[in-house]
Amino acid sequence: MITSDTQSVRSLSRFRRTPALRALRRETFLSPSDFIQPLFIVEDPQHAGPISSLPGVSRLALTELDGAIDQIVAAGIRGVLLFGIPAAKDDDGLHAAAPDGIIPRAVRIIKVRDPGLAVMTDVCLCQYTSHGHCGILDSDHNINERTLDVLARIACAHAAAGSDVVAPSGMLDGSVARIRASLDSAGYNITAVLSYAVKYASAFYGPFREAARSSPGFGDRRSHQLDPANAREAQAEATQDLAEGADAVIVKPAGPSLDIIAHLRLALPTAHIAAYQVSGEYAMIAAAAERGWIDERAAIMESLITIKRAGAGMIITYSAIRAARWATEEWGTRP
Repeated sequence: MITSDTQSVRSLSRFRRTPALRALRRETFLSPSDFIQPLFIVEDPQHAGPISSLPGVSRLALTELDGAIDQIVAAGIRGVLLFGIPAAKDDDGLHAAAPDGIIPRAVRIIKVRDPGLAVMTDVCLCQYTSHGHCGILDSDHNINERTLDVLARIACAHAAAGSDVVAPSGMLDGSVARIRASLDSAGYNITAVLSYAVKYASAFYGPFREAARSSPGFGDRRSHQLDPANAREAQAEATQDLAEGADAVIVKPAGPSLDIIAHLRLALPTAHIAAYQVSGEYAMIAAAAERGWIDERAAIMESLITIKRAGAGMIITYSAIRAARWATEEWGTRP
């Protein structure tokens, strides 16, 4: 005899029997327009080249940007996120705000190459300071109020160069409000702010710090990044940044924070939520694939579709180009 429970299970499984039936029932899809490609841009061409801890990812010289942008656009990707690596650093990282700094120069090159591509720029000091921290330090090694003024100047310099979106990544209190007010005051009211509102103090950032040459020279960043144990605080951070003028918020690292993405999607239904699949997440898949332990394509696509399933509308990932092509092969071009 078949029980009602057995019938229920069989009924659910009937649409899994063939690829065509599974496709008809599929709830979540990936599209090239879901992805944002991070790019590391170096001022000194000698520092360009492959990044050992991020297989397949390279630091780019300004002369290499045109080719990289052509490849990104050909894959159907509509956004890039730029991280600048200056030739020289100092204690205050003031080069980050220079109108002719590495990021403003990169933005101008990209906007000439493809005016329609959405250019997003990182606004932080960790790549520019000799100590590797996210702001200007006082005598007690605490980030002080001067940092907010510098961040606002960086954002305006990027906006003046043509950046569509500025992305403050330091998680410093008041940074979104200061940047939004400065952009508006300078006439850049159309420039959007993408805030790293939910940036956990994660063990998964190591390869990025090698790539961006931004490891802290001492201490860590736990005083301003979120404790991975906290969920309610994540909602408070996102809510506050949106109230201060953020147009969208980032959750990172994406894979370990799927519960947070899903919670924010329900708690803040009108918010634009981006998720960053960070360097350590990417590197683990790449390293396992190199050893033949997993199928790289399948693992990447599964990791990305779960991020979207959780509720992210934008996904920042080092796999963007390949994932965009694979998504097109599997599902075609979807809006």
